[in-house]
Amino acid sequence: MASRSPRRRELLAGCDLHFDIAEGYEVEEVYPETLAAEKVPEYLSGLKADGYPYPLADGDILITADTVVISRGRILGKPHSREEAMEMIRELSGRTHLVVTGVSLRDNRRSVSFSAESKVSFRELSDEEIAYYVDTYKPFDKAGAYGIQEWIGRTAIESIEGSFYNVMGLPVAALYKHLASFV
Repeated sequence: MASRSPRRRELLAGCDLHFDIAEGYEVEEVYPETLAAEKVPEYLSGLKADGYPYPLADGDILITADTVVISRGRILGKPHSREEAMEMIRELSGRTHLVVTGVSLRDNRRSVSFSAESKVSFRELSDEEIAYYVDTYKPFDKAGAYGIQEWIGRTAIESIEGSFYNVMGLPVAALYKHLASFV
């Protein structure tokens, strides 16, 4: 697995599959401005898979992923500051947004990419609640400035349509199915 996300590692480990963490490498995560927001994660996961600089041995399968939060057609990435995190959560407050994760699988002969979508509805949050969450949980490494597995997921999310694990960053049921057909 080529991911720095501890949540993705935890989710993959929960599938009882043996895996190793791939050596680190950098890929510039840029995409065409004309690409629809829903297509961006699959495009970026493919970019990460194609950019993997090390040879894969027979039997190795590289897994890459990218997750985005989309609100009113706009991608909310990872916040760079407290204020940006608060603004993102204000944007999500009282609304339904889309979480899309793109996943790519590659071995030394072929590659396949897919994506999963989940709709998440937040209740209206007060500025005090938003500040509490950001100051306590510091969601600066999370798309859309929140982690569904944290306080905000337990207290503010009213409904989810789609995979809970997709919102955490890895649609494990879909991944498991694709892995089974990939080998």
